[in-house]
Amino acid sequence: MTTQLDPSPSELQHFQDAPRYRIEGGHALEGTIGVAAAKNAINKQLVASLLTNEPCVFSNLPRIREIDAILDMLSEIGTRYTWRSEDTLEVETPEIRSSVVGQRYSGFNRIPILLLSPLIHRTGEATVPTVGGDRIGARPVDFHLEGLRKMGARIETSADSFRATSDSLRGMIVTLPYPSVGATENLIISATLAQGTTVIENAAVEPEILDTILFLQKMGALIAVETDRRILIEGVPRLRGATHRPITDRIEVVSFAAAAVATGGRISVRGAQQEHMISFLNSIRKVGGGFEVDDDCITFFREVPELRALHLETNVHPGFMTDWQQPFVVMLTQANGISTVHETVYEDRFGYVDTLLKMGADIALTPACLGNTPCRYLRRDHLHSCTIRGPAPLRGHDMTIPDLRAGFAYIIAALVAEGASTIDGTSYLERGYADVPGKLASIGAQIELLPASGRAAS
Repeated sequence: MTTQLDPSPSELQHFQDAPRYRIEGGHALEGTIGVAAAKNAINKQLVASLLTNEPCVFSNLPRIREIDAILDMLSEIGTRYTWRSEDTLEVETPEIRSSVVGQRYSGFNRIPILLLSPLIHRTGEATVPTVGGDRIGARPVDFHLEGLRKMGARIETSADSFRATSDSLRGMIVTLPYPSVGATENLIISATLAQGTTVIENAAVEPEILDTILFLQKMGALIAVETDRRILIEGVPRLRGATHRPITDRIEVVSFAAAAVATGGRISVRGAQQEHMISFLNSIRKVGGGFEVDDDCITFFREVPELRALHLETNVHPGFMTDWQQPFVVMLTQANGISTVHETVYEDRFGYVDTLLKMGADIALTPACLGNTPCRYLRRDHLHSCTIRGPAPLRGHDMTIPDLRAGFAYIIAALVAEGASTIDGTSYLERGYADVPGKLASIGAQIELLPASGRAAS
């Protein structure tokens, strides 16, 4: 079963203050919503802004808790920031006031480990707390630390922090054992100001990574992406400020797409970008969903009366994204037949299934690799595959969100279910989704906010 991070002292009050949602299910969703910049792009780009002492401006940003937390973190280092408008942010770090990231940020997300190289480039040293994020399986930072060591960093580890020092990082060739998104991003950021050329082999090439490369290129970086998962970075002596509009959040698009198909509704999502969602669009069409692509939006709907069962395997880009799995599984509970899902990216990403079972879903977990995709978890006893028998009538239930992506899966389950559901732990959802109650209400969801439960999610 998935366990979650204990909230840090700085987060505890937010957990306690976050409202609960009460959703009355059984209503098809129809209407139009918009999505803003991808959380998984802007969070890394804010880190990259530390590589210059000049201002950087980002537009079309969501007002989400993760951005607020990163800005708090960067402010302690020396960053000044101004919201020019509701969605436009200017950041500037003319000097580094402290190369130590406070322990209060331990366990919130995985941003601190990415701060090592920018602080080394600016001051020659850095101390950051151990990393956190959603508990969805082991996400070791060995690849990050080994790469930095190869670039010349001296790294000391303790129970609660990493300390790194270096007179000058230098380019190197690194082959990642697995195309880790975080390690790829860390190595790219580290290499931009390193001496010489860095080659990252077996790199991750997610759209959010390519978007961060575009931002760094605007800043003056020299980065090439080859066709064989190789990324080449020629170090430059300095970077300048830049203005950037990050790509939109493909995870949020998929969340609302799955809600449209699961409820039998029709939702148009402004800002959805087809080229970043090809594997999802193919899968949703196979299951019986439909979509129409316009210049500025994609409209999602159910194309057949009964959804069809499907075999699905997650993978690194351009495969089916692991963050799309949870809303898709909820949708598959309404499909006719037996569906299978093979999770190959994280070994512990089905912790949310227990709640779906209580709602009436027919889902069985197994350690078997149900598919043909090469999997790191073969014969390792992780419950990383499932079968889903449907359609299953779901019933309203009281739920507590365990992590960000499971949060929207619970939302979809509540929308589909007969009767009312109460959802607690919504601060996890607010970390990556902006104004969920407002967007849902605007497309016909019967949702109301209830007073906070007065306790951290558990």
